[in-house]
Amino acid sequence: MTATADLETLLTAHEDDAFSPDALAGLDDREEFPDRAVRVLDDAGLPAHYVLPPDGDLGETVRLLRAVARRDLTVAIAHGKTFLGAAPVWVAGTPEQTARLAEHVRAGEPVCWGLTERDHGADLLAGEFAAVADADNGVAADPGVGWRLTGEKWLINNATRSTLACVLARTDPAGGARGFSLFLVDKRQLPAGAWRNLPKVRTHGIRGADISGFVLDDAPVPADALVGKEGDGIPAVLKTLQLTRVTCTALSLGAADHALRLARDFATGRELYGRRLADVPHVRRILGRAAAAALTAEAVSVLSARSVHTLPGELSAVSAITKAYVPTLTQETLGSLGELLGVRGFLTSPPGGGFAKLERDHRICAIFDGSTVVNRVALLNQMPRLARQLSRCRTDTEGLLAAADLTAPLPPFAPDRLTLLSVTGCSAVQALPDLAARVRREGPPETGPLLDRLLAELARLETESADFVPVAGGLPSTAFCLAEAYERAYAAAACLLLWLENPPLRTGRLGDDGLWLRACLTVLLGADDADDSDVLDALAEVVLGAPAHEFTLLGGAA
Repeated sequence: MTATADLETLLTAHEDDAFSPDALAGLDDREEFPDRAVRVLDDAGLPAHYVLPPDGDLGETVRLLRAVARRDLTVAIAHGKTFLGAAPVWVAGTPEQTARLAEHVRAGEPVCWGLTERDHGADLLAGEFAAVADADNGVAADPGVGWRLTGEKWLINNATRSTLACVLARTDPAGGARGFSLFLVDKRQLPAGAWRNLPKVRTHGIRGADISGFVLDDAPVPADALVGKEGDGIPAVLKTLQLTRVTCTALSLGAADHALRLARDFATGRELYGRRLADVPHVRRILGRAAAAALTAEAVSVLSARSVHTLPGELSAVSAITKAYVPTLTQETLGSLGELLGVRGFLTSPPGGGFAKLERDHRICAIFDGSTVVNRVALLNQMPRLARQLSRCRTDTEGLLAAADLTAPLPPFAPDRLTLLSVTGCSAVQALPDLAARVRREGPPETGPLLDRLLAELARLETESADFVPVAGGLPSTAFCLAEAYERAYAAAACLLLWLENPPLRTGRLGDDGLWLRACLTVLLGADDADDSDVLDALAEVVLGAPAHEFTLLGGAA
């Protein structure tokens, strides 16, 4: 069995206790941390999958977190935060730091990531939390102390529960891009009074999570607490975000799984005017469209997670696309399924089934680790380079096909290959003309008109992006339409690549006649008019007959 299958079995076994929906809903009502559920995950060894070097598989980490998220987003976010807190060390730490932290993480010790501050939010360059070299503090240096940290971090997930914290601190009073550094702080090594926890912040969603903060007051840390080189904090954070933004898709995929299950159960168990709701054409259309959106999001997530290993030099673009696209598409999907559920979508107790909690919990997923707007701005700032590479149709074929072939072995994660800007553009989008030609040759004829529309959109994207120049001080609203078009092109490429490179995805109820591929392209291209309703109806039929955890590209629905 795979690690994901083992975890699924374990979580199912705990659906009457630690992962009982009623128990988790009660904790949410009382705004209490889900301790029992987190202990189950610790005992199952999930933290070991948060260790990326030397041979970790980010795709597997995403699959495991998705399995947790389809039960409860609060638990997934609370537990998965350790990956986010440790990732800066995987990116910028020394081999010794990486090995030490890996031991702590495997032992189940929570790690938080202290980036944001109360008065500055996501403006990291304005941060006031400071680190001063002990030799520069005006008093006799302590031989066991390298730095002293002072300041506040706020709205930090697991700030109170964590034993370790990776914090961004100003090391040059003048600030600037090279004025900040990262430090890994072990609370247990600090003297009394040097660390003070801040109160839990009440939130609209994930109410039981430990969203709080901390204050450090002249906290002494050893010299080897510095992660990477002094002044490398901001570049290291930006590279780390390339990993965490992809990993966050696990939360959205799990949320979509959960929502589809609730909608399916409602549609099959409810009658309207003497017939089953699931047999009403409009309802089936909503289910089919939502299912196609979920599968498209999965395709993007799968390709991007594997690209962390095979195309690390393109992650600055790929991660921004992925983080902007997947949570946004999922939130829209939750909205459409909420309309299907009607008043039950607003109930916090049976027969609501937990949809209201799910919907408000997921809203944060589009915000943390860079909001949708932040990620689209990051993409648009690279658009001139992406446009040039698109016009040249050059691709890293080897890396792209290795990312798409789910049976291909993944190379070890190579942090030294991460870059702040992608020199080679985005191979998936640049390969679209060739991918479309292959699908014409190898795929069902029904994809022909969809591929025509796709290539027309790509040509329009190429024309519009060629004339785009980022403007300092703000971007016009029309620019964001360009970013959205590029995201859709990447999503289409992800679907074509996975269909072409994985014969098992062309079989079973989802794969026969290219069903999932045609449905995804139909919704991606906005082509779900009356002429295309049959493909969505067929996909809805698969949803209605499949367990939620099996309605995935990787899970089957055979």
